[in-house]
Amino acid sequence: MQTPTVSIVVPAYNEEEGIEKGLSRLIGMKLHESCEVIYVDDGSTDKTLEIIRKYPVKCFRHKVNKGYGAALKTGIRKAKGDKVVILDSDGQHDPVYLETLIAMLGDYDMVIGERTADSHQVKSRKGGKWIIRKVGEHLVEQELPDYNSGFRGFDRKLISEMLHIMPNGFSFSTTSTLAFLKEGYSIGTFPIVVEERVGRSSNVKFFKDGSKTLLLLLRIIMLFNPLKIFFPASALIFISGMAWGIIGYTITFRFPNSAMLLVIMGMFIFFFGLLADQISLLNRTKRN
Repeated sequence: MQTPTVSIVVPAYNEEEGIEKGLSRLIGMKLHESCEVIYVDDGSTDKTLEIIRKYPVKCFRHKVNKGYGAALKTGIRKAKGDKVVILDSDGQHDPVYLETLIAMLGDYDMVIGERTADSHQVKSRKGGKWIIRKVGEHLVEQELPDYNSGFRGFDRKLISEMLHIMPNGFSFSTTSTLAFLKEGYSIGTFPIVVEERVGRSSNVKFFKDGSKTLLLLLRIIMLFNPLKIFFPASALIFISGMAWGIIGYTITFRFPNSAMLLVIMGMFIFFFGLLADQISLLNRTKRN
């Protein structure tokens, strides 16, 4: 049997109301004949798995719900194609764009379908997304593409080497974008229109789940560029300590103990930052 060039991976969790829309589109376009189509049921408790098994696609199942990222990891590890494309199972992503995405993968290491201004987006998430975008752009020192678009493709070998740093949760897309940029890989984009999801509402709520957003920001910082945080903090504390020490010495002819503590704290934070940067580099080391 000939090895497929492209594998399409679709994670699904409790999508019985909307999953047939995407499945019927994929099969209607006969993509299962030219590509490897993999659905990963992430421990659904409804009829999602039963519906998937009615169609001529590969299906893998988690016994328990592990998360969006974990489902993608399973699909990517099972994929046999040289290129891997991921899209959502809720009917938001039209497979008609797959032809363009697959063609662009010949020139880029990652291709992202960037949502146009008239695409459906949940308004309550915009604030959280804006914060994450600004933090990400500060870390990689360049403008980000649509960093959390769920419609994207990769070179399978490259994304497989990074799976150990990818989260099991909803931030797989964000982390993969930053990882590819940080490693200097090429990223291509093209516009897509995203429709409103079919069925249940999304599990991701940026403001309701504010703690998850905060933890995501901290994780991104520590994974990709901890010195961006440690160095400014250490410099500010060190300079404050020196300034307070000079003022104290001018007035009392002695260097205050509090100033000494600030100077030493600034030095410790700097060295902790260097250590964190080395650990971050080791964590990002490619693994096969």
